Amino acid sequence: MGIEQAILRAPHEQIEAIQLEGVKKTVVTCYENVPFYKQLFDEAGFDPYAVETLEDLRKAPFTTKQDLRDNYPYKMFATPMSEVEEIHMSSGTMGVATVGGYTKKDLEIWGSCFARGIEYANGDENDIVHVCYGYGLFTGGLGAHYGGLYQGCTTIPMSAGNTERQIKVLKEMGSTILCCTPSYAMHIADTALEMGIDPAKEFSLRAGIHGAEPFSDNFRADLEKKLNYKVLDVYGLTETMGPGVAIECWEQTGLHLAEDHFYAEIIDPQTGEVLPDGEWGELVLTTIDREASPVIRYRTRDITRILPGECACGRTHRRIDRLHGRTDDMLIIRGVNVFPSQIEDVMKTVPELSSWYQVELTTVDHLDRVTLKVEMEPDYQFDEVSAIERLQREVEAKLKSALSVGLKVKIVEPKSIPRSEGKAKRVIDNREKGE
Repeated sequence: MGIEQAILRAPHEQIEAIQLEGVKKTVVTCYENVPFYKQLFDEAGFDPYAVETLEDLRKAPFTTKQDLRDNYPYKMFATPMSEVEEIHMSSGTMGVATVGGYTKKDLEIWGSCFARGIEYANGDENDIVHVCYGYGLFTGGLGAHYGGLYQGCTTIPMSAGNTERQIKVLKEMGSTILCCTPSYAMHIADTALEMGIDPAKEFSLRAGIHGAEPFSDNFRADLEKKLNYKVLDVYGLTETMGPGVAIECWEQTGLHLAEDHFYAEIIDPQTGEVLPDGEWGELVLTTIDREASPVIRYRTRDITRILPGECACGRTHRRIDRLHGRTDDMLIIRGVNVFPSQIEDVMKTVPELSSWYQVELTTVDHLDRVTLKVEMEPDYQFDEVSAIERLQREVEAKLKSALSVGLKVKIVEPKSIPRSEGKAKRVIDNREKGE
């Protein structure tokens, strides 16, 4: 179908007018069709019919993941089930899953949003999009798939898993754009090298659209070197649509929000107050034209900021910074807030260490203990145990300097930390329950 080029470069006043029209319609739709929102708005004293400006939306209460879980499966839907063409769900690993419904229009919008990322990667009908996000209830696979089809690309629905087959297809079928989690892209690259295949030379990749988990600039640089392509970050979540809410362009200076479909705010996660552009906080999203399962001021728990100014690419939709972490992934170590991505940034300054790590939380004498397990690079050989111990102390010192808190470091053998075909599991919580 092709991307609506004019809206991507429209004056921001025009974008805000679209947002206001969409917000006004959505709050009324939710109030009149979703009993949860009628009760929520009435209890908060929020009048959906009185919204006249985008700032008026700040008077509306927040929606949380628990609200969606409490209304599982279909009580958050604003359309009859006869109009719902597709359903996706979160994993539900932390409790009851959240459910997203899609009408025909919703699916078309989803495809167009992800297709923007393909265009940002300079992709067109001549590209071959290799999708190895998981298909099924997880939004990743089909979101990227619909984007490839919308942009007119040849789309290969590989799904996740069977890494050696992924490598065979990447090598032999000329895939040019890779869509998967960044950790799985790294696993593909490392496995190919172990098989005696140099992906930088033998693959045809030009770009990767990678999301579903945070990754550092250093991790990105490592991926780009191994696969000889450009890595673009993509953001999305089941509760608002799936991947495509925001995507980086070729400039790699923040992720362009699809502002004609979503209204974004950054709030102080403690007070709920809206923060100005440039300040870090929690991303809050309102869908402005979703039909089946719209959400009002949904607290994503993702930490980012809205970047001031326009992108050098000329597109006018505001950008969010790459995720700093999640409020529920943040570690509090002796009173200091630490995100896994900060740990990763320190590790990449040590050439003897690889990109694979896990943070293990345990309880010792009723006190929390934090151990960073990190693999050594296969190319480095240590003749003495004392050399590893010295390196561990060096990394511990770097972490304490960067994070203002001490972590115990344990360097482990290459390939000893389990790999995943989806999101990497970076934090293992083995603390005693009730402690």
